[in-house]
Formats: sequence, C-alpha cells, structure tokens
Amino acid sequence: MDRTASTLPDDSVVTELPRPLPSAPVVVSVCVNCKSSDGAVVGPAMLEAVTAALDERDVAVMVRPVQCLSVCKRPTTVAVTSQDGYTFLFGDLLPDTGSDAVASFVQSYQASDYGLVPWRERADVLRKGMVARVPPLRWSPEDGRAPK
Repeated sequence: MDRTASTLPDDSVVTELPRPLPSAPVVVSVCVNCKSSDGAVVGPAMLEAVTAALDERDVAVMVRPVQCLSVCKRPTTVAVTSQDGYTFLFGDLLPDTGSDAVASFVQSYQASDYGLVPWRERADVLRKGMVARVPPLRWSPEDGRAPK
C-alpha cells in the first residue's frame, strides 16, 4: 500500500526527476538457506526454478544464490534489484508458482521507470508475498514521494 505525506507548502513546485529504466544488470537474489515449516531446505530448489524460468523467457539478468535475506518466517525469499532501480523483496514463494511469477516480474521491472512495477502487473503470489520495496540509493526527492 503506498502512503504519501507531503510537508511541502501548497505553493511549492516539485521538480520531476528523469525517468530512467533500471540500469543493467538486474539482479535476482534467491535465499538458498530458506527452510519450509517442516525444516526441509527449499532455497536451492527455488534458485533452480527461478533460473530455469528466466532462461526459458530468455531474460538477461544475473541470478545469484545468497545465504540469507533475513525473512526466515516467510520462505522462500527472492529479491529483485538494480543499481538505479527499486529493490523488491518477496517471501512465501514456492518453486512451482513463484518462479514464473518472478520471471514475469523481472520482465516488467526491466521495462518500468526505476523498476517500479505497477501493482496490477504483479502476479497475485507476489502481491501477497511482498515484504519490502526499497527506493534506489541515488534517488532522493525532497518530498519523499515515488516518481510519477
């Protein structure tokens, strides 16, 4: 849910920043230590499934295993990021449904300003699994609002 609060006076003008696409490479990080509720390690299966789904769509990204994304109560966890784009962190993903959703999301991410994929373009599993959306480091408008 997006919430904005403006502290600017009504007569001030907000200058829009340029609207770049996320710079390459887009990086997909998959936690390989994630465990299911019964203790089975499910992260490696998610890594394989995400890699295969992206390869199948011929999407140019960097997929990497990471030891932990610190969302242990919501396995399996995947992050999508780029240097000039938002970072999205998703949890509660299963290899059979989450991998295709991530691949589709990455394609939309690559085509969106700042990687800011509209809510309606996200698969239901990603809407429900949203953990965090972090703005790019180099993007810092005065009023804190998301780019338009």
